[in-house]
Amino acid sequence: MDETIDVTLNTAQHRYDITVDGKTAGSSSYRDTEASGTAQRILFHTVVDDEFGGRGLASTLTREAIRQSVESGFRVVPMCPYVKKWTTTHDDFADHIDPVTSTHVALFD
Repeated sequence: MDETIDVTLNTAQHRYDITVDGKTAGSSSYRDTEASGTAQRILFHTVVDDEFGGRGLASTLTREAIRQSVESGFRVVPMCPYVKKWTTTHDDFADHIDPVTSTHVALFD
């Protein structure tokens, strides 16, 4: 049985939502900044609900969140530990990833 998996931008909540057959399975929260003089989207928290675990949804969510961010003209800052690890093993968007700096961290203090 094929499931329908969608990743959508939820601008009202500043996150990307992932759904499975229309049911919310998780999200990746972001914060936009131009602190470095460049439009950046900081991905700072990713979560997949336990009932959807073990299906690779976090990877799908991360790939799509980065892809959509890049297509929207952002460079991506992987502050979330999962996203940071994902970017070290997937070089699809390596040219669009910026390291986390103290300026980024200060935005969350």
